[in-house]
Amino acid sequence: MKTIGLLGGMSWESTASYYKAINEDVNQQLGGLHSAKISLFSVDFDEIEKLQYQGDWQQTASILSEAAQRVEQAGADFMLICTNTMHKVYDDIDAAINIPILHIADATADRLKLDNIDTVGLLGTGFTMKQDFYKGRLKSLHGIDVIVPHDEQQKVVHDIIYRELCLGEFKPSSKASYLQIVEDLFSRGAQAIILGCTEIALLINQSDTEIPLYDTTSIHAAAAVNYALNLK
Repeated sequence: MKTIGLLGGMSWESTASYYKAINEDVNQQLGGLHSAKISLFSVDFDEIEKLQYQGDWQQTASILSEAAQRVEQAGADFMLICTNTMHKVYDDIDAAINIPILHIADATADRLKLDNIDTVGLLGTGFTMKQDFYKGRLKSLHGIDVIVPHDEQQKVVHDIIYRELCLGEFKPSSKASYLQIVEDLFSRGAQAIILGCTEIALLINQSDTEIPLYDTTSIHAAAAVNYALNLK
C-alpha cells in the first residue's frame, strides 16, 4: 500500500471528510483492521482565505508548496490537494515536489466520462466558477463542457461556502438555495452537477435531488485509494 499525502485544512471540515472516506474505502477493500497510510499537513485556512481575496495567488502557492514538501518529507508516495479552488496553483505545487499529485478535476472528469456525461453544471467558490483553471481543464483535457450559475447565483454559492460551510454551519435555507441553482443549471442543459468545492457535499447530496451530483471530495478520495492499492 502506498502512503497517501493530504495537503489539507482548506477547510478542515472537508479535510476530515477526505480522511474518513479514504480510511473507510481502504477498509472496505482490504477488510479486517486495515486503514490507510496517510501523511497529512493541514494549513491555517484564515491565512489562505485572506490571500485569495487579495488576489495574491503567488503567496498562496509559496505557502502550499512548502506544506506539500512537508507532506513529501513525511513519507507520502503521492499527494492530493484537498480543495478544488487551490488547484489554481497546482502547477506551482507540482514543481516544488518530487511525487505525483492526483488532480481533482482529472479524477472527476474520469468519473463523468465513465457515465457518458459531456456537459456539466459547476458549483464552487467564486474563484472556481469564474476563472478558467478548473473548467478550462475539463474542456481542454477531457472535452467536457461546463455551465456555471449566473452572477447573482455565484455570489450566493460562494458566500454560503465561506460564511457557513467552512464554519460548520448547515442551514436548511442555504440547502434550498443550492438545490434551486442545481435545478436551474439542469434546465440550462447540464446533464449532471459537479459539487466543485469540497465543502458543498456537507450541505447537499444525492438524496436531495434526482439530478446527478458528482461529489469531488468522494471522487478524489476514491481515486487516491485506487492509486494507493494499485487497483487502477
